[in-house]
Amino acid sequence: MAARSTAPEKRPGFFSQIRSLYTFTQQAYSWLPWLLVGIVLLGIAAGVGVGFLIPPIAIWSIILWGITGLMLGILGSLMLMTRLSTRAMFKKIDGMPGAAGHVLSTSLGRKWQAADMPVGVNPKTQEAVYRAVGRGGVVIVGEGARGRLTRLVNDERSKVQRVAAGVPVTVLYVGHGEGDVPISKLAATIKALPTKVDRATMAAVIKRIDSVSQTLTSLPIPKGIDPTKVRAPRPR
Repeated sequence: MAARSTAPEKRPGFFSQIRSLYTFTQQAYSWLPWLLVGIVLLGIAAGVGVGFLIPPIAIWSIILWGITGLMLGILGSLMLMTRLSTRAMFKKIDGMPGAAGHVLSTSLGRKWQAADMPVGVNPKTQEAVYRAVGRGGVVIVGEGARGRLTRLVNDERSKVQRVAAGVPVTVLYVGHGEGDVPISKLAATIKALPTKVDRATMAAVIKRIDSVSQTLTSLPIPKGIDPTKVRAPRPR
């Protein structure tokens, strides 16, 4: 048997990540190449224009301003491609089981704590309930049909209110119906909640809720999201 290598796994380089980011985004937006070329050309044109407007007008000045415009155009195209890749990711995972958990665990930032594993699951229909705890209180997120989520959501809300009395509890449903929150706006909606608890209270609430949370390792967790395959690659 060959000995297992102890060398650390080599991460893809910067240009490799850029290529992966471009490929991922271009699959969702076929017009991406033309847009990126247009932004770069616009940057060059703007730089050359500045070179003609700022005296003294000289060839070297126009060339330098043109190069500056090229760099700004490349930077702008990368920023836009990154934004479009995020939209492409949401477009791809919309409606997939586990999408809410993926967003909660990767997009809320340091002021919130959440996991990609649900805190409640309907084994037959794969409706799931997720929970996030942060400075805005406790957020319970239902993924699936509202009618079949009622019991799961009420059970989780009762559990939270029992161990964290006085802490605001917000219930959100992911979807496209009336009153639902699209998956692309889930993180922004949660982060926009007003601050209601301080850091110490947040830590205490997390500890209390974790102490009474039942394990879900024995339940069939929805398997619709593989973050390593769905998440848009980002340049480092």
